[in-house]
Amino acid sequence: MRGPSTRAVHGGEPRKKALDALTTPILQTSTYTFADTQELRDHFEGRIDRMEYGRYGNPTQRVAEEKLAELDGAEDGLLFSSGMAAITTTLFAMLSRGAHVVVTDDAYRRTRQFLNQTLRRFGVEVSTAPAGDYARIEEAVRSNTRLIFSESPTNPYNRVLDLEKLVAVARRKRVKTIIDSTFATPINQRPIEFGVDLVIHSATKYLGGHNDLLAGAVVGSRALVSGIRDLQGVTGAVPDPFSAYLLIRGVKTLALRVARQNDNAERIAAFLDAHPKIAHVHYPSLPSHPEHEIARRQMSGFGGVVAFEVNGDIDATSRLIDACRIPRIAPSLGGVESLIEQPALMSFYELTTEERLKVGIKDNLVRYAVGIEDGDDLIADLEQALEQV
Repeated sequence: MRGPSTRAVHGGEPRKKALDALTTPILQTSTYTFADTQELRDHFEGRIDRMEYGRYGNPTQRVAEEKLAELDGAEDGLLFSSGMAAITTTLFAMLSRGAHVVVTDDAYRRTRQFLNQTLRRFGVEVSTAPAGDYARIEEAVRSNTRLIFSESPTNPYNRVLDLEKLVAVARRKRVKTIIDSTFATPINQRPIEFGVDLVIHSATKYLGGHNDLLAGAVVGSRALVSGIRDLQGVTGAVPDPFSAYLLIRGVKTLALRVARQNDNAERIAAFLDAHPKIAHVHYPSLPSHPEHEIARRQMSGFGGVVAFEVNGDIDATSRLIDACRIPRIAPSLGGVESLIEQPALMSFYELTTEERLKVGIKDNLVRYAVGIEDGDDLIADLEQALEQV
């Protein structure tokens, strides 16, 4: 098999492109014409493979889908207008009234919110099990369970699931598995190789890599992806051709960017772990991380997000963040620019302190999404910012 950079650059792209272009063209059209009614019949009866209408696909989008599928080692891929569109459409396609799903407690907050609030209204039953407790996950599976949904590594604490154990549980119980692998990317982890059925990415993050597009993706077997594609044609959560083009361009440097972000994050985690003003660092490269050995065995890199707890209260933590001069205060992650946030004042601002603590978000928690800047500069910046704590 070709290496990750070769697949990132050339995967999914035909050698011969329209008008002999080197890059995949942007097919900026919402509809496609037919030469005559016979061509229309040939299309609907499956004798030719071509586009019909933008909600059902676009050539630029299709190249992006095939590239992502090849990177993850999957048979097929499907692109969406956002990561949450990928998650919600996939779950709608696979679940119906009376079905049951098991989700781990450290999965993305909006995913759990969609399951526990929206899908419950449609008669879908949901159980939450502790991430990493495979006995509890197995106990949560019922006769009507259709799938187990989890995330690895998780946001923001970088918990790493043992995918072999998770898949073993699912196979014993004959249920499907879905892993949100946004934090890892196909460069650091390829869940399909462990037997996971579907992998989801927020392509807005590392895959796009430049904080300039919104997109999501699901990859897996052709049969499963085909069913989700049919529903997407109804719901319309499709990407636009220009975003697909930007994604193709971004993915070509994915392996290079992720390697730099892995290195920067590992260095920052080690620096913070030794600093007296830091209470705890949540990063898989550290021996203190609860899944350090699993991450070493399962991943080729530890990722670009470092979560850490400051020795101080909510205001001391805010002073640290405000004193940083390189990372910008913003949500999201995975781009070339470093971003920093205090989750208690960003994604969880509307909750009380007690409510935040109940879901594991401390006032002194910081999430640092590391970019591709020079590692020495990032560490020096953190060092001067910590003087404000």
